[in-house]
Amino acid sequence: MADELTYPEVGATSDGAHPAGYRHLRVRTRVGDGGRCYRAAADAVLGWRMHRAMGVEVDADGPRAESGVRVVVGLGVARLRVHGPCRVVWSRDGERRAGFGYGTLPGHPVRGEEAFTVEWRPDGSVWLTVAAFSLPAVWWTRCAGPLVPVFQRAYARRCGRVLRRLAAGG
Repeated sequence: MADELTYPEVGATSDGAHPAGYRHLRVRTRVGDGGRCYRAAADAVLGWRMHRAMGVEVDADGPRAESGVRVVVGLGVARLRVHGPCRVVWSRDGERRAGFGYGTLPGHPVRGEEAFTVEWRPDGSVWLTVAAFSLPAVWWTRCAGPLVPVFQRAYARRCGRVLRRLAAGG
């Protein structure tokens, strides 16, 4: 079925778990300070604004990342654009922590889960954490081998830079 997730550990990123047998990613970036920054960052993540500001094509069933929403993200340009179908498997929008995790659907070049979480810490700092666990799902991601984690890490770092700008009102 086209809407079945392609991995068994659904929701593992919601508590920071890193299931065995996958490549793991965790990148934290300070995006600012205070409640206004937190709210702007949380809204940018949950409303797909961060992704779109990075030039990622987002075709989602809903205006916000809420559990069950199907989304296809597109990275790259023209004929080199790669599309990755996903479904949001968890979402939260609390006073100090907000974000979501989405899992891969058939047709995605990797299989696993990725999460984007914004946290307003007691010291006033606001942080974005991008966490993921994944494995190659198609021949070309298997052939790319060690380049895939390099790309994933660069993407996660760029998320932080873009969110910092958005949260500052840019």
